Amino acid sequence: MVAIPSRHRSLVLLAGVILLQVLLLAVQIKRDSQGRLIRSWTVGAVSPFERAGSYGFGWFRDIWRHYFALRNTTKDNEELRRENDALKLQVAQLQGKAAEADRLALLLNFRQSHTDVPMVAARVIGGSAGTASQTIELDRGERDGIRRNMGVITPDGVVGKVVEAYPNTAQVLLLTDKDSGVGAMLADSRIQSPVGGTGEPLLAMKYVPNDDTVRMGERVITSGMDRIFPRDLPVGTIAEIKSGNPFKQIRIKPAANLQRLEEVLVLLTLHPLQMKNESAPAEAQPSAAVPATPAPGAIR
Repeated sequence: MVAIPSRHRSLVLLAGVILLQVLLLAVQIKRDSQGRLIRSWTVGAVSPFERAGSYGFGWFRDIWRHYFALRNTTKDNEELRRENDALKLQVAQLQGKAAEADRLALLLNFRQSHTDVPMVAARVIGGSAGTASQTIELDRGERDGIRRNMGVITPDGVVGKVVEAYPNTAQVLLLTDKDSGVGAMLADSRIQSPVGGTGEPLLAMKYVPNDDTVRMGERVITSGMDRIFPRDLPVGTIAEIKSGNPFKQIRIKPAANLQRLEEVLVLLTLHPLQMKNESAPAEAQPSAAVPATPAPGAIR
């Protein structure tokens, strides 16, 4: 160690004492009445390192969040997408079941309000494959009392008639088929005229003279003269009227939605059937509907 000359020892000692006094004063003196001066020095010296550490930690944290933590994002998104698709399918199924329940409730109420008329409910299980004929297949047949030429309806109106009956199924010719038809009449004027299919959504009312008055929107109902449908069942409403030679050209919108049939009712008798909110006229002749003996298996 280098020896300090004696003449300088006093200066070194003096400097050491002064430095000690300054440090003691820094401990005692407060800076702006908020902290001791030595603490301010310490904080000032340490702050750059703290800022550097905080920046480094934030940088590492951002890298973790945006890279390492997102490595499984694609997998998670696929799982969420599959779960979402499954939930959508469940919602669609529930909506379909709710709509089916509403339709079945409507059929049940209709049957309960006409307990004197034997009828059987059937589900549509198929339709015609081509455009040559318009038919539907039912899941009920001869074992349920269904026979050929029995009328098929919904609570909304006429659907068609049974053309073939098998032990467990039946084939129904829709009212819109070119070979189909129903005895009908205008609800207000009581003008009787057959209504037949055209192979298109609208029906045709035939043989109405040009001199007869027919109004747009007038209801068309069954007349009972075809010996298939009872009187006063809704057939449709007048949608188009044109003059022809020698008869009017009248188009009718069917009362039943024949494009979306899922459940129907097969009438097992020709007993007069009074529809909801409709009543037969007082002058109706009882011979217009011929009661028939209910077929075996009729549901009342």
